[in-house]
Amino acid sequence: MSRQVNVKVDAGKSTGVQEHLWRYIGYDECNYTYIPEGVELLEKFAALEDAPYYFRTHFMFCTGNCHGTYKFGSTNVYWENELGEPVYDFTYYDYIIDTFLRTGNKPFVELGFMPMDLADTNYLRPAAGNWEKYGQYKEAGWTCPPKDYDKWHAFIKAVAAHLVEKYGEEEVKSWYFELWNEPDIFYWSGTAAEYCKLYDYTEHAVHEVLPGLRLSGPAVTGIFEGGHAQKFFRFFLNHCRDGANFCTQEKGTRLDFITFHVKGGGFPFEMHAPKAVPSVESLVHQVKLGLDIITEYGYQDREVVLSEADPDGWAAGGIYDNANMIFRNTEYYATYIASAYDKIDRLGSQYGIRVRPLAWAFMFPGERCFEGTRTFTTQGIDKAVFNMFKIYGSLGDEKLAFASDGTKTLEFLQEPEIGVKNHSRYTGEGEDTEVAGFAVRGKNGEIQIVIYSHCNDRDKEETQEISLTVEGIGEKEAAVSHYRIDSAHSNAYAEWIKQGRPLFPSGEQYDAIKKKDGLEKLCADKTVMAQGCLRLDFCMPSHAVSYLVIQ
Repeated sequence: MSRQVNVKVDAGKSTGVQEHLWRYIGYDECNYTYIPEGVELLEKFAALEDAPYYFRTHFMFCTGNCHGTYKFGSTNVYWENELGEPVYDFTYYDYIIDTFLRTGNKPFVELGFMPMDLADTNYLRPAAGNWEKYGQYKEAGWTCPPKDYDKWHAFIKAVAAHLVEKYGEEEVKSWYFELWNEPDIFYWSGTAAEYCKLYDYTEHAVHEVLPGLRLSGPAVTGIFEGGHAQKFFRFFLNHCRDGANFCTQEKGTRLDFITFHVKGGGFPFEMHAPKAVPSVESLVHQVKLGLDIITEYGYQDREVVLSEADPDGWAAGGIYDNANMIFRNTEYYATYIASAYDKIDRLGSQYGIRVRPLAWAFMFPGERCFEGTRTFTTQGIDKAVFNMFKIYGSLGDEKLAFASDGTKTLEFLQEPEIGVKNHSRYTGEGEDTEVAGFAVRGKNGEIQIVIYSHCNDRDKEETQEISLTVEGIGEKEAAVSHYRIDSAHSNAYAEWIKQGRPLFPSGEQYDAIKKKDGLEKLCADKTVMAQGCLRLDFCMPSHAVSYLVIQ
């Protein structure tokens, strides 16, 4: 089955600035930052042409052995001596921040979670009983509010002062800071009001040290109609705008930018799970609902960071937990990102709000090759999704006129059934393949065109016959390079299958897989004579990205 899609680019018509909104990355395990595998991936991001990238990670204040494990980490930055006096130890905290900066990136500092000696054990169930046992802290203690908000204030002030002293005011002002993560669910054992109290004390502390520091919240989970996250989000914005400040007793609280999370689906542990896929439309719908609320409360002049924006919600899960995670190994993950980020960009422009999605994906040391975790690399091998970021990183910032008759307009956000596409049984079957994209002028004047084809149904097989017309280039010779991500190009997973799916490839086998992990060309470069416009014809499967560079 095939269909014709017409794409038109006008290189003579600039339509504004192309924001590099994709430069935000995150992961749970803060201690993975400075291990060799973590450093290697950080260096890969720093090598992208539009670096620096901003990195957010959990558990930066937690108590433990400072050795990263799935869904946990620690730095021991705060503890109390036998007199109950705070002791600040920035050794491991600095390892993390230093590594971000040393590799050429920037921190997106998440202020959380609660250190063991500062946690209010009354929030535990059963309360206090076995508090001396570390296991109880690791299970839930880090989610507790502080036992003393003045101590929390002093701690946050000490953190901010340390960062300013070590890295300088101008450097720290270039970072992002965010209080906590997903306080509307199990990450926070307090109430919405108590989160607001924590925010008030945090805001006062950091801005006493550095008035120019950028602080945000509330980093809630997906905003659905009538859901708890939506109510929490409203409560927080209303408090910041009109509420009584818990720290100063004045009206309102400063909010420099706003964060919330969006996910396109969810795949729980299920060994023999029936087919399910994530939905681009559901993810973008959550963005819309969040922007609607932000506008309602008068914060549309604030930058918005979707501080987790992903196809699904379980980064550390893989194909051995739920077979539907397989899409993370393939070109599907790349085309999902391309489709979702494009719509987020268009939606932000529609609202007049700067919106930046953050990909909650990194790497996991010691995993089986192509484990299916939400990562950019596996055993040092770049996945297809990382090749999407290599494309992003090479782009210029002058947006050019682009039109495709295969583009899905944002009118789909008005569909009443949009909210039901986010569940563990959604298959996407019967849906059309979208062919859309954008074009920019590169740093050296070249024309850069990104075209993606995506269908939520991962099994959709359909050929898109693309007719690309590029106008506004005059009568001149043009050199054309065509890069491609699909099942056969820029996709080491296909070679891994060809090599027999080895769990831990080595030697020539590893080299053969690694050789296929770069951004590959669909065909040899060619030179054509443009007579005012240029026409190129090519085919795309249902999950592919074409990146054309015209000199």
